[in-house]
Amino acid sequence: MKILIVCQFFYPEIFSINDVAKGLVKKGHEVLVVTGKPNYGYGRILDGYESVNDEMIDGVRVHRCPLRPRKKGRLSIIANYLSFWFHSRRYLKRLKEEFDVVYSMSLSPLISIVGGTIYARKHHVRHVLHCLDLWPEATVVTGAVRRHSLLYRVLFGWCKKIYANLDAILISSPSFKRYFHETLGVKNVPISYVPQPPQVSLPTREITYDHKFNFVYAGNIGTLQLVEEAVLATELVQDKIDVCLHILGMGARADAVCRLIEEHGLSKRVKYYGIRPREEVASYYQNATGIIVSLSHKGIVGDTIPNKLNSSLAYGKPILGVIQGDGARVLEEAEGAVLSHGETPNDIALAMLRLAQMDEKTRQKLGDNNAAYFKAHYELDGILDEIVNHLKK
Repeated sequence: MKILIVCQFFYPEIFSINDVAKGLVKKGHEVLVVTGKPNYGYGRILDGYESVNDEMIDGVRVHRCPLRPRKKGRLSIIANYLSFWFHSRRYLKRLKEEFDVVYSMSLSPLISIVGGTIYARKHHVRHVLHCLDLWPEATVVTGAVRRHSLLYRVLFGWCKKIYANLDAILISSPSFKRYFHETLGVKNVPISYVPQPPQVSLPTREITYDHKFNFVYAGNIGTLQLVEEAVLATELVQDKIDVCLHILGMGARADAVCRLIEEHGLSKRVKYYGIRPREEVASYYQNATGIIVSLSHKGIVGDTIPNKLNSSLAYGKPILGVIQGDGARVLEEAEGAVLSHGETPNDIALAMLRLAQMDEKTRQKLGDNNAAYFKAHYELDGILDEIVNHLKK
């Protein structure tokens, strides 16, 4: 097949769409990705990409639309979203090349995929969305938009129209279906569960820790990830066990996390490393006591399976889960996690103690269970086959 992929993010930005595009090419398909200039997490267009419009990456053709770089602040984020929406629509409206199907992956924002629908309607092909983030619900639970505001009502109507104009929707969590049917009223578009493709790498080096018990959080540091609560939990247990929390990633709450570490004098117990390549994250996981997978239970978004969960299972380590809904059910099925009973620092501290107080053989069994579950449900090749089957339909 000739597949047109529309996604605002792509390599060198670190998102699962990278592995999907490369994997489709390896399976013999021809792929063009329409994306933006890389800027996520950097606050600027990456050096050298200002004048790059077209390139080839691992057999994937890539067209980069201009956009406003995403910086801190609400207005900058809105400008980033709208600039890609505008420029991708304009490019795809004019694109004459023929493709068999359009495949979009929506993180934030949903409006980034509109150009894919314009192309699909003009060329009489189908547009399939892989939905990894629910809009406009995600804007509410992160505090960006008030639920009963005029802006929310505008976004709600816009998003409902975007979803309704698709030919099929693949959802990354089973609970999404309820939101589409009951909240958005989108009932005429086929919806199927296809897990979010994992982001897994092999460790490149062995990291030796200075403490006996080491918990690792790697990923987005936002309002829903409870990273600050994990920092305070570490403070609560530091007199009971020789513990250290290692944090890798970036996000809207990263500065707040750093301030919290400093204000509470936790620099020896909590280490913040900033954003790191996947290979380095894998190196930190290698000798970890447990991997923290956390998501605040706010609305339907709090019921979902975050990509961090899929990927974390692969590393064969115990998981400390601060999560409910679909994510908690996955961890219970995998039988490789200690689940926190709540989201407070005290709840997380108790889960840390439970995991630390297990003998090494028990922790190894938890890790082995997770690796086996990943192999059975979340390996990239199997998910790619599911995606291809839906595109062929």
